[in-house]
Amino acid sequence: MLRFILLSIFALGFHFLLKAQTEEKKIDILPEVHFRTFWMNTSYSDAEFKSDYALGMSLNLGAKINYANDWSFHLGYRSFANVRSSDIWSPDPGTGQANRYEIGLFDVLDPRDRFFGKWETFSLSYSKDRYGIKAGRMGINTDWVNAQDGRLSPTAVEGVHAWFLPVNNWKIGFWAIGRMSVRGSSEWLRVGETVGLYPQGRNVTGNPGNYFGNTDSKWLSIVEVDREFSKGSKLHFSHTLAQNLFSTTWGAFEKSKKLNQGTLNLGVQSGIQHTVGEGGNSDLSLAYKAQGDLNYALSGRIGWRNGRWITHLNYTHVGGRGRWLSPREWGKDAWYTFMPRERNEGYESVNALVGYVAYRLEKIPLQLYAHGGIHRLSEVADASANKYNFPSYRQLNVGLIYQPEKVKNLDVHLLLVSKEPLSSEKLTPNQTYNKVELLHLNGIVNWRWNK
Repeated sequence: MLRFILLSIFALGFHFLLKAQTEEKKIDILPEVHFRTFWMNTSYSDAEFKSDYALGMSLNLGAKINYANDWSFHLGYRSFANVRSSDIWSPDPGTGQANRYEIGLFDVLDPRDRFFGKWETFSLSYSKDRYGIKAGRMGINTDWVNAQDGRLSPTAVEGVHAWFLPVNNWKIGFWAIGRMSVRGSSEWLRVGETVGLYPQGRNVTGNPGNYFGNTDSKWLSIVEVDREFSKGSKLHFSHTLAQNLFSTTWGAFEKSKKLNQGTLNLGVQSGIQHTVGEGGNSDLSLAYKAQGDLNYALSGRIGWRNGRWITHLNYTHVGGRGRWLSPREWGKDAWYTFMPRERNEGYESVNALVGYVAYRLEKIPLQLYAHGGIHRLSEVADASANKYNFPSYRQLNVGLIYQPEKVKNLDVHLLLVSKEPLSSEKLTPNQTYNKVELLHLNGIVNWRWNK
């Protein structure tokens, strides 16, 4: 049904576009290029674990064709190359677990494929000052479904996105999604087919997860409402409904107050999640989310910034009955304590405290930053509360972003990640590999033209 609606919108749009073109030609073609190269390396303090590395490149070539400020046709094709890598398709000999990080640069469905490509963008949109609609394949940035730009390409969706401004300072948006192309995949898949492309962890009985290929979910809908107030305050609400999987309601209130030496930033988030239908499958051993789950989350932030410094301290608590779940294929966590290269979905209980500081140099276009976090998770012995058999941990990220003034739209990003367990108790190999006692290095170069 959704694909029929998409085709109808495209046919109607091209009809009006061609009709208008015969009356008066006002077509603007804007070529787009995005080149990205990504070096990734993971090593462990225990030499018995398999270390991996990979150098990948991607190139997106496309264009945005605008007509009369109302109509826009957007297309882009991205090609991928595994320039050099270790045997990332081979599991760790000691644990039998697959590589988690480097493999995501390429096609997780066929990691040996060194060259491939896909149509990443193919959409038609119509917009006015107070409303707009877009249909086709497009990018997305919502609370729980987003680009999660941590590899060679972002997650994208196929469907319809509509928005309107009913009155000043209010915005309402709606997404209807039938297919997705998740980060680290060459295919456009139905919603249920995307769940489980990444590691599946354990089911609630402690056996290996087996919901990939067994998840029935035909569509995904998202509603967003935003309200801006005077004096730097804003309110945000979203509802994400994955058919036959789960419902997540999320809200946030943020306020900024200018002071003599900078700006004070305050924020609070809260959310509720529950199972919808069968949780993906009527067989509990194959289900993504257990029936009867009811979870809540609270997150807060206090921060300060000026022209050079950005700092904030964040706290998140997750509780309730069962695991808070959101497919990692769909996007990063929405709470304030999210840190790049790790997630905190998949647990019944989370208590996370994360600090962030960034400094921009005055005479050099260089930003230095650091993330530090303590994450207390549900006990690893409780499979029903700890999906990934992941111990409580501390994480430190340090990085830099360089944007040379002489080369427009070029940026260089270096990131070093360290994760260590909080407890001194000896962990099993499966509780260590891909999780803690590791160093993870990223080197990223981006260049964009008109994108």
